[in-house]
Amino acid sequence: MEFRHFGKCSMLSPVPVAMVTSVDSAGKPNIFTAAWCGTVCTKPPMITLGIKPERYSHGLIKQSGECVLNMTSASLVRAADYCGVKSGRDTDKFADMRLTPIKTCVSAPAIAESPLNIPCRVKEIIPLGSHDMFILEVMDVALSESLFSGEAPDLGKANLVSFAHGEYYLTGEKLGFFGFSVASKEVLRRRMPKRGGGK
Repeated sequence: MEFRHFGKCSMLSPVPVAMVTSVDSAGKPNIFTAAWCGTVCTKPPMITLGIKPERYSHGLIKQSGECVLNMTSASLVRAADYCGVKSGRDTDKFADMRLTPIKTCVSAPAIAESPLNIPCRVKEIIPLGSHDMFILEVMDVALSESLFSGEAPDLGKANLVSFAHGEYYLTGEKLGFFGFSVASKEVLRRRMPKRGGGK
């Protein structure tokens, strides 16, 4: 395999697309779209979020200390893109995209149309350069009832979107699960999708 080198750049791909909601001092909600986020801790559950200091939402989240990460489904990708290029200083993105704010356990609302909402509180902000890293503690996770057919959610039904070097992609088919490479045949039969028309 041959490679072409791009030099030093941030090209970790793909990454999730999060529509991040926050509120101003008067309680007015805003949405901005971020792809630079990831899990960093499970006990307590924490997520990192990279935000440029000049972004309107940077100040809102820093001031309130709270936000909600609303994961983007295929039906929300146009709204997610719009919320990433338009500023909440100039427009009401909830109204523009006909999205529905719903209450959460933090000051910021969730987006009702998102299948997965993660309310968070800011633990720390670390200046890094072009972006500040917000370390967020997860306060709750809300999943759409449509993702359940039993006790455990099926995130494959969420049609989540990922971001790879400036492009949006639909999450593909299930290829495995954590530990599938050493799982028994019985576990594989139960947890892996059938291929080739079920044969």
